[in-house]
This record gives sequence, C-alpha cells and structure tokens, in this order.
Amino acid sequence: MSSITVVRVELVKERILKYEGSRRIRCAEDAANIFQEYIGSADREMFVTIILSAKHIVNAINTVSLGILDSSIVHPREVFKPAILSNAASVIVGHNHPSGDPEPSPEDVAVTRRLVEAGKILGIDVLDHIVIGDEGRFVSLKARELL
Repeated sequence: MSSITVVRVELVKERILKYEGSRRIRCAEDAANIFQEYIGSADREMFVTIILSAKHIVNAINTVSLGILDSSIVHPREVFKPAILSNAASVIVGHNHPSGDPEPSPEDVAVTRRLVEAGKILGIDVLDHIVIGDEGRFVSLKARELL
C-alpha cells in the first residue's frame, strides 16, 4: 500500500500595515507610495507584490523575495501564489534599489515581461512594476512602456 500526503493551502495574515493614504490604486504614484511605506530604507533588494481587487483596491501585500545588495531572485510562481490565494484580479510588483537610483536594469525589464506573460496565462494582470529609489524617487515601467 502507498501513502499519499493530503495538503491544505492557506493564506496567513502576517501583520497589518498602517498607511495614511487610500487603499485604492489610481496611478503609479499611489503604488509607489505604498511600496515606499512598506519597503522603507531597506539595505537589500526587496521584491514585493501588491495584490488588487477588480476595483484596484489593495487586498494584500506580499514580500516575494528578500535579496542581497543589488539583486533578488524572482520567480512567477512566488509572485502569483499569494495573488491566487487572495483572489486577485491584478497585481502591481515593485522593488527597491538600495543604491537610491530607481533606473530599471535590463534584468528588471526581463523579469517584468516574464511576469506579464505568466499573468496572462493565469488571468491576473500585471499592471505595473515600480522601482523605488531614495528621496521619494521611483520609476514606473508601464509609464516607460517597458511592460
């Protein structure tokens, strides 16, 4: 006789982020403000997903990857797992550049395009990728037409 493990998948609320602004995302700046509040002045790259409802209300935030000074590993399954469990209509991804320069790297563009393609298959749109720098600076890959 063989044994098969039965599993249950569960989304766990880790904590609540107190945020002064609206939970509705209307533009890249709204998302950038949330990323800046959540990531703060981290000394390593953090890749984060904002999980949105059909009306672009933030349902949740998930840290996908905590990297090193200048890179982090990002795989579509890690981005979309919490999005699926949170019944996301769409997501906005973002990460910080600890150097303070929010200019997207070629790797940033490549991972974004991979995530957009994966999202199309899953039916969860990737609306934007925001790169956070210092002093409130950020770059929207959507605004740069790099999605």
